Parts: sequence; C-alpha cells; structure tokens
Amino acid sequence: MSGDGEVEPVLAQDPATGQPQAQWMRAILFDASADDRVLCDPAELPSAELADGQLLWVDLHDAPESGLRSIAQRLHLPGGAVESALGNETNPALYNCGTCFWLRVVAARDAPGLEFAGATLTLVSGRNLVVTLHDQPLAFIDALRERESAQGDIGALGAASFAASLLDWHLSSYFDAVSRFEMAVERLEVDILRGRQAPCLDELRNLRKAASRLRRMLAPHRVVFAGLARPDFRPGEEEAANTHFLSLERTYERAMDMVENARDLVVGSFELFSSQTALVTNESMRTLTFATVVIGLLAVIAGVLGMNFQT
Repeated sequence: MSGDGEVEPVLAQDPATGQPQAQWMRAILFDASADDRVLCDPAELPSAELADGQLLWVDLHDAPESGLRSIAQRLHLPGGAVESALGNETNPALYNCGTCFWLRVVAARDAPGLEFAGATLTLVSGRNLVVTLHDQPLAFIDALRERESAQGDIGALGAASFAASLLDWHLSSYFDAVSRFEMAVERLEVDILRGRQAPCLDELRNLRKAASRLRRMLAPHRVVFAGLARPDFRPGEEEAANTHFLSLERTYERAMDMVENARDLVVGSFELFSSQTALVTNESMRTLTFATVVIGLLAVIAGVLGMNFQT
C-alpha cells in the first residue's frame, strides 16, 4: 500500500496486447502486517493456506466455466458452490462444509420502472478466504471493494466477519429498493392530491406488484440469515463473527419490516385515491343537484306562465 492509502495493483498483462488479463476476476489480498495487493491474474492467487493477519477476497463476475473451475481447484472451493454459480438456481440457500461454508442470496437491482430485478450472488467463506461469484454486476460489490481497498487493517478481520459485512451490504440493496419505492408512492400521492387521477389506478397496480415482488425476493432469505445466527451452525467460529451474524439477522428482520410496510403504503395510497375519488364524485353530485333544482324551478315558472287563465 502506498503512503497515501491507495492500494498498488499488481497487473498481469497479456504479452500480445498489453491489456490486463482476466477481466472477470478482481481480487485483493489484505495483509495486516504488509502492503495490500490487488491481484488481476488467476495465476497470482495463492494456492497455499494463508497466514494469520491475511485475508484474500476474490470476486468473480461472469467468469467462464474453465476459469471458474481452475480457480475453484486452486482455492479448494466446494463443488456445490461452483455448480451453484454455473447453474440457474436462484433460491437462497446455506451450506456448512465443515472447514468452510457457502451460501446463495439474491440482491435487488435497479430496473426500468419498479420491476426490481434480482441478481444471484454465491459466497464462499473459508479460512482467511472469501470468494464471491455473480453473473450480473452488483453496485454494492463495487462500492465495498473501493472502500475496503483503502484500508490497511482488513487483513486482521476474519473471513466470516468479512462475509457478514458483504451480506450486510447485500441487504442494503433492499433498503435502497424500498427507498425508491417510497419515493414513487410519495409522487403518486402528490398527483392524487392535485387531482391527477386518470393514470393513478395503473400506477397503484404497478406499485402493488412491485411490493409483492420485493417480498417474494427477500422472504426466502430467512433460511440464510436465521441459519447463520444459529449457535450450532459454526460452533467453533470466533465470537466476533457470531456477534456479526446475530446483528445481521436483526438487520434482515428490519428489512422484512420495511418490505411489509411497503405493501401497507400501497393500501394507504389506494384509500387516499378512493377518498379523493369520493370527494370529486360528491362535488359533481352537488353541482348536478344544484343544476337540477334550478332547471326544475325554471320549468315550474315556465309551466305557470304557459297556463291559459285570467291574471
């Protein structure tokens, strides 16, 4: 690490093109007692067990099957995690492999409108090793890598604790999604109060679908976060990691509460829409009643004046 706190990358270049190799792999070797290194070539990944005070984070984005299997063999990754990354499974899952554990989660991604597309993330945590595998770009992975690469004491952090940090950022994608949802609800309610009710019913329908979509994406993660917090999942894990997993479960519960509240917001917006519609209807009926009375009076006067009698 340089004196200004930035990591000095170790770039492996192709002899023919001079371009960095393995654009699908981004790795950082954190070392509490030495300089941190950015590794851009799979051949630079250490095959031996890392020493205490070191932490290797390998992020594989849309890795080819041959490259993924080569890295899995080099780092001794569980076969189930590799098949999960190569397959089409999207259900959240958690597996304990003894010396390591791996899990599969779904992050909320930006999409046009309020579709809230999901992106599958497979995470492996071993001794001083964390590997993340995903096919689609994840904003929180990029943000975390940029933030952690400027800190020189990450190597002292255990792999399980670092995995908990990654999962906390994963949950932040749902908090961000709920924030966007709430902004859309606020804009809709402002339009309702201004009397722009023509497209509101369609927007309410889209908001209801979006809230249900968020809940369907987040609710199955209970098996992951509740499993990590169980005392029998990793009985030999360090106390700090267990504390982080318990905190992570509480964060998940808060995220579920916010998603459930999102559905309540849609119900409240529909009630506001119904109330405004009723007010508009009442105003229209009042106008029609007044017009009916006036026309009725004119008809009575005209009828009287039209009668054939002596004044």
